[in-house]
Amino acid sequence: MNSDFPRILALLRKERHISQKAAAADLGVAQALLSHYEKGKRECGLDFLVKVADYYNVSTDYLLGRSATTSGSIITENDIPDAEPQTKAQAGANISLTLSKKLLINSIDIIYGLLDKIGDSRFSVSVTSMLDLTVYKVFRLIFRSNRNNSQTMFGIADNKSLHYADAGIHIAEADITEMLKDPDPDNPEISTVLIESEYPKQSASLLSLIKSSEAQIKKQLKL
Repeated sequence: MNSDFPRILALLRKERHISQKAAAADLGVAQALLSHYEKGKRECGLDFLVKVADYYNVSTDYLLGRSATTSGSIITENDIPDAEPQTKAQAGANISLTLSKKLLINSIDIIYGLLDKIGDSRFSVSVTSMLDLTVYKVFRLIFRSNRNNSQTMFGIADNKSLHYADAGIHIAEADITEMLKDPDPDNPEISTVLIESEYPKQSASLLSLIKSSEAQIKKQLKL
């Protein structure tokens, strides 16, 4: 049984604020059967799959988790806009690395776009702290790749820096978690629909990043 279909089927309905009863009626199935499909207790046939794709105006590849975008497109390096100009040497050096860079930079553009919509400076400062410290930590790990690199570039000893960075990331995350105890109903409702409509150029990057990251997590958890 496809493990992505139940989650995506429920997500599409909830993002569009359609009740399960109404969706079942529109799709011509019993509500109990739709519930089983959404919970992964039953596997649907091809006819129902196509009907769902038409109903929500998405591709079957998206429904089956084969594509991160609702259109069903498979993202390549050329499909994603450059966040900054590249030389021919940089673009051709490592296609996989170039793609990863584009996914990350465009995803961060969306994060800051959403932070701007939320308009909470405390929240923005904490998120920025998490991102800054993560980049700092990664750079120090890369810096270790050559033992001749001078540690005088930094003001904190190498054997302590990663621990301090981790501590700072956890503190920022704790601050954010505390703020989220009482979510603001006036904040933007984030959904696949909003991401693809508000950020048409960058949306494929974030959705692809989410998909690849969860694939890594599932592999680690052996799901």
